[in-house]
Amino acid sequence: MRNALQLSNGIIVTTDNSGAIGQKKLDVINVPDDVTSYFSARVTLLEQWAEGAIPEAIILHNFSDEEAWERYMNGIERLFEEIDIPVPRITGSTESNITTLQSGVAITMIGKCMNEVPPVQCLKWFTFGKPLVGDKLMAEPENIADMKCIFEAIQQDIIGRIWPVGSKGISKEFQILFGEESFECACNIYESAGPSTVVLVGIYEEKVQQAKQFFGKLLQPIVMNE
Repeated sequence: MRNALQLSNGIIVTTDNSGAIGQKKLDVINVPDDVTSYFSARVTLLEQWAEGAIPEAIILHNFSDEEAWERYMNGIERLFEEIDIPVPRITGSTESNITTLQSGVAITMIGKCMNEVPPVQCLKWFTFGKPLVGDKLMAEPENIADMKCIFEAIQQDIIGRIWPVGSKGISKEFQILFGEESFECACNIYESAGPSTVVLVGIYEEKVQQAKQFFGKLLQPIVMNE
């Protein structure tokens, strides 16, 4: 799901969008608009962390209607309140000339790289969370990778790197990281993880036991096949 764009001076740009998910009658998935923006912002923020960056500004693209703007803002703000850091500056625009039949929103974050990420081969890799999408996403919140937990682990240097999983599943993201190496894990590696309900977590070998206690039962090892 690599959406990160690396610019000069350590600037990192990440983005995510959602279509036909929201409060309009013709939406394929009907959920409150603040839930849509929350999960879209979640994906975009995880992409920032994957690059060792912290967002400094957010651009909100609202294709739904003017009334949806505040609801989308509420979802973004809720995400940052959850991890207990200030909400970055937000700007953006709303499509107000044409009334759309389905909801549409995109969230872009502009951040600054704060830490260099170590090579993937230097870490022990785990899954955190389970693949969830659609109704499962709303029914099993306890199985979604917890954002505050991830952020605190990064701050405490328990983990060296993260890699969010998207709609193409764990298998595709693992292939991006490790090429054609085969592996096994407790999750279905082909199932969609929707808005990154699963995150691949790279942990320093000497901190594996600490990480297991910190993350709990949702942290499961990835075993490389010989």
